[in-house]
Amino acid sequence: MGYQLELRHFTYFLAVAEELHFRNAADRLCISQPGLSRQIKQMEEIIGTSLFIRTKRKVNLTEAGVYLKKELDYIFNHIDFTVKQTRLIGKGSTGEIRLGFLGSAMQTVIPELLLACNKEFPNIKFSLEEMPNYNQVEAIEKDQLDMGFVRLSRVPKGLKMKTVFVDTFSLVLPKNHHLDKTNFKRIDQVSEENFILFSSDYSSIYYDKIMSICEDKGFAPKVSHKSVHAQTIYKLVESGLGVAIVPTSLQYGFNLGVKFLEIPRIPQKAILSVIWKEDNRNPALKQVAGLLDL
Repeated sequence: MGYQLELRHFTYFLAVAEELHFRNAADRLCISQPGLSRQIKQMEEIIGTSLFIRTKRKVNLTEAGVYLKKELDYIFNHIDFTVKQTRLIGKGSTGEIRLGFLGSAMQTVIPELLLACNKEFPNIKFSLEEMPNYNQVEAIEKDQLDMGFVRLSRVPKGLKMKTVFVDTFSLVLPKNHHLDKTNFKRIDQVSEENFILFSSDYSSIYYDKIMSICEDKGFAPKVSHKSVHAQTIYKLVESGLGVAIVPTSLQYGFNLGVKFLEIPRIPQKAILSVIWKEDNRNPALKQVAGLLDL
């Protein structure tokens, strides 16, 4: 009698694929290592291909194993979310929107969206998580997020993107800095200062725009510190360790000893976009999408 694939096979496979160590995976699953090895071998026999490359020192995924893990990550995430949505709907909710965002989106677009949604669709719930651009893209591809607010020039096939907010850039200075609204004319007035910037890993397009703002005025900024958090950047500026350039809207909601001067006469803009998966089946997303004219 031939064996058939069962849910346990996929659960066992994912544990080994994530740990890349049979004993650690067995401990995590609370089963014996020989038993786990038999289940994985059985799974490979049923599918008809090897999923792992095993040596005495390490375990790696085959090309087929990498593909299977990616697909199972999506499937299991979707199952978990479907169960959660079903539970919410059973309690009278319309469902949940999982939303990722960059910090600056929380200053403008997201509060307005949540207020509008609360008025039009009060039974929709939101879960929000701040994360870098590419983490949002990956999470949307894996069905871990429904929408993301990012600063990107393009997204992978299967994802949609629309501009939702265009912002200017501002210079961030310590409050006691000699420059102010009356004498600040050009960004090269701080060309000799140290710069504190958002990490390029957090938003490469933003980082490149900051560099181009300075390069257009004939200098390359001396970057002394990088961070992924505005609060950290402002604290470093407040301490006199440098200056920063941020989207103008990101000045609100902080109570630190810094000041913001909008940079005049530059072509660069801080463009915030919303991204989502073209074939997303979350019914709550379809309702919210109308509020953003998606």
